[in-house]
Amino acid sequence: MVIKSPLSKLLVYTFLIIMSLFFLMPIYVMIITSLKPIDEVSLTQMWALPSTVSFEAYAFAFERLAPNFLNTIYLVVPATILSALFGSLNGYVLSKWKFKGSDWIFTAILFGMFIPYQSILIPMIQFLQTVGLYNTIPGLILVHVVYGIPITTLIFRNFYASVPVDLIEAARIDGAGFLSIYLKIIFPLSISGFVVVCIWQFTNIWNEFLFAVTITSTGSQPIMVALQNLSGSQIVQWNVQMAGALLAALPTLLVYIFVGKYFVRGLLAGSVKG
Repeated sequence: MVIKSPLSKLLVYTFLIIMSLFFLMPIYVMIITSLKPIDEVSLTQMWALPSTVSFEAYAFAFERLAPNFLNTIYLVVPATILSALFGSLNGYVLSKWKFKGSDWIFTAILFGMFIPYQSILIPMIQFLQTVGLYNTIPGLILVHVVYGIPITTLIFRNFYASVPVDLIEAARIDGAGFLSIYLKIIFPLSISGFVVVCIWQFTNIWNEFLFAVTITSTGSQPIMVALQNLSGSQIVQWNVQMAGALLAALPTLLVYIFVGKYFVRGLLAGSVKG
């Protein structure tokens, strides 16, 4: 729909600005609460600006969250890379090297996207205990890689569907094999696909809580579990909670600010076949 009337444009932009401000209200409350001393934090002063800007809540939150921040880095980076690589290989095989039953295998892989986390917690924990990976970062990496394979496979399979079959056939005629075609042709064409998958997986794994709180304990917990522990047992220091939430959300926020446009481009790159 094309808006031509100046009055119509004014009304539309006014509405969009109002809705944007409404959407940003919780962010405003979080920021000003995190900058207040504890004695100024109350429901009656929730909207009021701090009388004096204090960064004590950020210092305290950062001190408590720093070890868990590193745990999350150790978790997110390998889990994102591995799930992206496995999804890329699966998508390559299921889109360009079709075999009898490949569609059924693809359907079975996609079924993993719809399995609720809660339904597999007990057998998953028992398995990790058996193989000695319970309460470890590698165990949590394994879980996220396995659970990430369905969505990464789907994204890459749809992305590779737009790669001309003639290109693959020409490489086969020239004597290129499975891995050679992938490394020299498919992988270089997959950069935008990897950007989409890595951003998606990075965000999901960083913000995930259920697996983190059930598989790990003190010493190996990711930042989202540590953020929950900031609340304390008696009195909740809301300024510290808000500061911790902003610090925990900062990496994913920066990812979308700096590479969010590539995420959209990557999604659109695999949306048209031909």
